[in-house]
Formats: sequence, structure tokens, C-alpha cells
Amino acid sequence: MKKTVFLLLACMLTMLTGAQTVSNNSVPRNTQVNQAKIVLGSGDIKYYNTENLNSIDVSDTKVTVNTKFLFQDVYEGNVKNIKFAKKLTGNLVLTEAKGWQESLYVKWNLIDGVDSYHVYVKGGAYADFTKIDAQLVRNYGTYGRADVVGLTAATYQVKVVPVVDNDELTEMARQADGLQVRNYDRSGFAHFNHQNGVGAYNDDGSLKQNAVVVYVTSKNAKTVKAKLSSGEFTGLQAIVAAYEKGNVTTPLAVRFIGTVRADDVDTFGSKEEGIQVKGKKADSELNITFEGIGDDATIYGFGFLCRNSKSVEFRNFAVIRCMDDGISLDTDNSNIWIHNIDAYYGKHGSGDHAKGDGAIDVKSDSKYVTLSYCRFWDTGKSNMLGMKSESGPNYITYHHNWFDHSDSRHPRIRTMSVHVYNNYYDGNSKYGVGVTSGASCFAENNYFRHAHDPLLSSLQGTDARGSGTFSGEPGGIIKSFGNIYAETGGSSYYVPITYQTNSTSFDCYEASTRDERVPETVKTLSGGTTYSNFDTDPQLMYSYTPDAAANVPQIVTGFYGAGRLNHGDCQFTFNNAVDDTNYDVNSALEHLIDNYKSSLVGIFGDAVDESGEDKEGEEGGETPVMPEGTIFCTFDKSGAPSSSFFMVVGNGSNSKGTATIDGQTYTTCLKMESATSIKFTLSVSMKMTLYFSDTETASIKVDNVKKTSSTSTYTETLAEGAHELTKADSRNLFAIKLEPIQQ
Repeated sequence: MKKTVFLLLACMLTMLTGAQTVSNNSVPRNTQVNQAKIVLGSGDIKYYNTENLNSIDVSDTKVTVNTKFLFQDVYEGNVKNIKFAKKLTGNLVLTEAKGWQESLYVKWNLIDGVDSYHVYVKGGAYADFTKIDAQLVRNYGTYGRADVVGLTAATYQVKVVPVVDNDELTEMARQADGLQVRNYDRSGFAHFNHQNGVGAYNDDGSLKQNAVVVYVTSKNAKTVKAKLSSGEFTGLQAIVAAYEKGNVTTPLAVRFIGTVRADDVDTFGSKEEGIQVKGKKADSELNITFEGIGDDATIYGFGFLCRNSKSVEFRNFAVIRCMDDGISLDTDNSNIWIHNIDAYYGKHGSGDHAKGDGAIDVKSDSKYVTLSYCRFWDTGKSNMLGMKSESGPNYITYHHNWFDHSDSRHPRIRTMSVHVYNNYYDGNSKYGVGVTSGASCFAENNYFRHAHDPLLSSLQGTDARGSGTFSGEPGGIIKSFGNIYAETGGSSYYVPITYQTNSTSFDCYEASTRDERVPETVKTLSGGTTYSNFDTDPQLMYSYTPDAAANVPQIVTGFYGAGRLNHGDCQFTFNNAVDDTNYDVNSALEHLIDNYKSSLVGIFGDAVDESGEDKEGEEGGETPVMPEGTIFCTFDKSGAPSSSFFMVVGNGSNSKGTATIDGQTYTTCLKMESATSIKFTLSVSMKMTLYFSDTETASIKVDNVKKTSSTSTYTETLAEGAHELTKADSRNLFAIKLEPIQQ
């Protein structure tokens, strides 16, 4: 039985394959007219202008296209589906394009009928236009947006190309030029005497060699996969937990897209905080970066706990309604960099937990930490540094943070040596910096606007008068220089008591120059603490250039200032007349964050559906570009390859003998075990030589076929295309050489 399918309705059908088209009156794809689109089982697509058609007849065995010119095309048993393709109306317009810090972004209007968009970047390390990861190209309902991250400081171009039926409509592409990208400010203790870059990135902003990138969304946080040096792992927490055994050294960039809520995550390593980041032993180097993409990346309902971790970075995302602390550095961490974070209220509690607990806390012998360019939105207990069990000075830096009507602990310091400079204290109702328990703090060039009790030392000075103390612990000592105290309203509680005005009971020692050493005769009233003068010791202190205090509000609230890119998508304006002195929960802000929802619809691109799930492996990243000439790859003791051209999963060793290659002896290798995999893709045919231990005979599987030789090397010519090396017998692979075929 036959029925007619009119062209204004899209229909889909599946039929037997095998037969051929009787004739072919199809036309090329034309985005300027309405067309019928017939997809064949082979994947070929046939287009017909609807204005030239009478009907498409569909029966159980064939599809007949009837034209107004009395021609027929008959497809028997080889049609996969039929769709209607509307003509494209309007032109692509780039509505905004800007460079930021080691990233840039572009926004554009959506064109009805376009399937997706490809985005290309040029500049810096990209000599030619290079396609960015599909996960970075997103749909926000009324506009499209792409963010390009991991950029070095340079001038860039970005190009957006509409895509229909997997074809790029290059004639509709639009380009933005002259986008200036600058580096993040890496001043502070996190980078002091740490040469390799904190987290997954080098100090120039580029990804470290062999770094793995995972894109995490609300839809794939349980299923996202990462291939690390010890195997493949599934789920956000499971991927991070892979580092706990100490056998993973792969740099890892975790990129959050949109809002990720507690219920979205596979599991939590910490019931109190959320995601646990942990090394095998104290100060284990992990090289992990957690970063948000764009201006709407948000962690909602959980936070992060770091233990035994070195070289970890948190950047460019918001934390809302965390369970306990937003980010907690707890137990033997070092070289941790926390920057451009928006910290909002945590989980509602009673008493002094009405706004949650700590926003970002550093404790239990965590050291060499920088917290910079973060914004604290009316947080109650913003930053605690140190517990009563701290054993050392644990050097910490706070700079260019925006304490936006937050109440207290900016920071609250025990025992540690802390540099607090160029921060904007904006309407703080309880106190600014508070020191106890022998702490030393250098408070430099900060701007205090209507900040109550800006500098406090426990049991003396301002803290010893009025209605009690902020702490009953022995005192710490503050060196102050260049700070501005504005909008004090004439109250003495908004300007600190200096040692120069009261040498017995004071809030701070006011230095006459930045590099003045505080005399040993200056001691706290409680505990007799003296200042450590860490800031004037070149062996202990980093190089930096502070901004003038008068410029701090403008810098911190500016485009390159505190919080996420463009200050994030969850905006709120405080009423200074009320909120400067009020430390209760702000009901309007609370309503805003409790009802917050990103406008993100999904991710464009053939590899990712509208839910944002990556269908082709969520580690993302482009296929490595094949280098020219000979490629020679060795392995370190963790199994990591020296060339990013190879994707390696497996374990390394430095105790499996040696291999002599071209007169040089190599001592580290990749162990060929059941889970070991080496993948690479050749754009041309090449000669491959594999080098095993000098005491072994070669044995390996090449594309799942076992290959052997009577010597410790194996050579084979490989064709263009994808290849994989896996275990045949237990062997130790020391190197791979790929050589061009001589013509």
C-alpha cells in the first residue's frame, strides 16, 4: 500500500539496503532555498528543491521523488531517512569577542537551520587557524558562545563557521581579529621556587606535555572518562582518586561546563566537603587544574578537599551552597593556587553557620599557597589559616581579592607567615585581617572601604577594648604599610591602632617603607610574639610589584579583576547604606543563588548531543598533530611518553634493565602489561622501530597482531592511519622510532 508524504513534514524511515537509484535529478545543497533531504544507507545525501517537486511517494520497498518537470527518481531499498531542510535566513553576526587571561571568547547570533558551528583560533602557538574542541562550542538558546583556553599571551584571531549536514558553510564564516590575551598574575608563594607551573599548565599558560583534558557537565559527571598513565577511569571523583595510589603523574585539566550539582557526581571522596584531591603521601605532586569554562561554570552543593597534594590549581568557577568549606586545603599540601573564584553562601546552618562554614580554608601544615583575584559574596567566615596543631610558618599569599561585604576572616591567621596585599575590603561588618598564635602578617597596599576593625591582633589593641575579643588565643603580629582606610565615618574602629601610637597594646606596626624590618623589641602583649620579617628575607620571599592602594578598587573590580571572567553570570549589587554594617544573611542574595540556573542549553558539534554528553570519549582534546621528520619517543619511570604524539596508558619503571639505542643507554621504560596501550595516527606511511631491553627479544601486538623478532628490536612499515601497540608477552619497551619512508 502506497502513501504520499508531503514535503512540509519531516519524516524518517528505515528500509532494506542494496538497490540503486533509477535516475538522478537531485541538486547540490543550497542553503538559500527549502530542500528535501534524502539520506541513503551509504551516507550519501540527495537534495531536491521543494519548489520543483510535486510529492515524495513512500511504499514498503521504495521511495519515488516526483518533480514538476515529470522526472522521477526512484530509490529502492536504500533510503535511511527523509528530512526537510529549511533555507537559512539571516547572516552570522559576531556580537562579542574579547581576549582575557590565557583565554578568549566569542559570541554570535544563531541561524535557524544550522546544525552546529565550528570555531577556529589563530595566534600564539597556532600559526594557522586551528579547530578548537567541540565541547567548548555551546548553545545558550538565543546565542552561541565559544571559549578558547590554554592560550599564551599574544594577539589572536577567532573564526566561527556554520555547519549543516557536516559541511562547513565557509561563505557564511565570520572572523574577529586583534584579540589580546594576557597571562594570569602568578605572583605569590604558590609559584615560589616551583619551576614547572602549578597545576596542568605551564607558567606561560599552555598545557603541560601529555596533559589530559576532561570536560565535565551535569550530564556526564558520572560517565566522563580519562585515560591516565595507570589506566582508564570513569566518573569525576574516580578520575581524581586515581592519583591517590601515587602511580599517576599525568597532568590533568578538569574543565567544568555549566552547573555541576552534587547529585550529578559519581561519588564523593569526602562526605564533609565533596571531591577529594589526595596524594599518596605528603606533598605528592599531582599537576591537576580544576577550571571553569566561560563565565557561568558553577559548582553547586559541594566543594573540594585537598590532602597530601602539591601543584593543584583552582580557577574561574563559582562555588554555591557547598556542604562545609568551598575549598579546604587540609593536611600537608603545597604549591596550591586558588584564583578567580566566586564564593557564595555555603550550606545554611544555625548561629555563626547561617551563611555556611569556611569559604576557602588553609590548614594542617598546608604551605606555599596563593589565593588571588577571588570574590567573596557576603560570606560569613571567609578564610581561616591554620589550626592549633600547625608546626611551621607555612607561607601564604593573599592578593587582589574582593571581600565584597563579607563579614570576617580576611584572613584569620594562626602561626603562619602571610603576605596580604592589594586586596579590596568592601563594606566588611566584623573584621578584616586577624592574627593569633604567633602568626606574622605583612598587610600591604590594601584598600579598606568601610571595613570594621581592619587589622586585629588578639587580646590587644582594638581587640582588647569594647565588647570582647575575636580570639582568646595568644597574639600574632602585623606589619602594615601603604594601606588606605576610607569611609570610616569618623569611628576609631575603622582605623587600626599602630605601635607608634601605643607601643604596648596595638593592632599593627606601621612601617615607614616596604622593606623596613620590624625591630625585635616590638612584641605582642599576649605571648610576646615578635615579627618574623619573612618579607624582607630574599631566601624566603618572592619578587612582586604591588599596585598603589588607591588603584586597588578599580583593578579588583575591573575586567581583569576578582572572580570569574566578566565577574560571572550570577550578579548582585549590595546596598552600602544597609549592607556595610549588616552581617545577617542577605535575603535577596540568598533568593538569587537558591534559584540560580545557567542559561546553557547544550554543546554544539557532531560529537556531543544537546545534553552535553560526549559520545566519543570525554577526555576531549584534538588528535595530536603529526610532527615532521623522524619521531623518537622514550618513557619516564611513570610510563609517560616524551612525545605528545602518542597516547599512552600504562606503567613505567626504572628497574627493568637498559636499552642501548644509537650508542646511548636508556634506563626507563614502559612495561607492556595487559592494560598497556599505545595509540597514534599516521598521516603518511612510516617505518616503525621498537626498542626493548637489551636482554629481551622483541614481542608485541601491532594492531592486535602478534609480532616478534630474534633481537631486542622490531621493525615494520606502517600504513597511513590509526595504530595501536599492546601486550603480546611481558616485555619492557624503552623507545619508539618512526622514520619517513625514503622515496
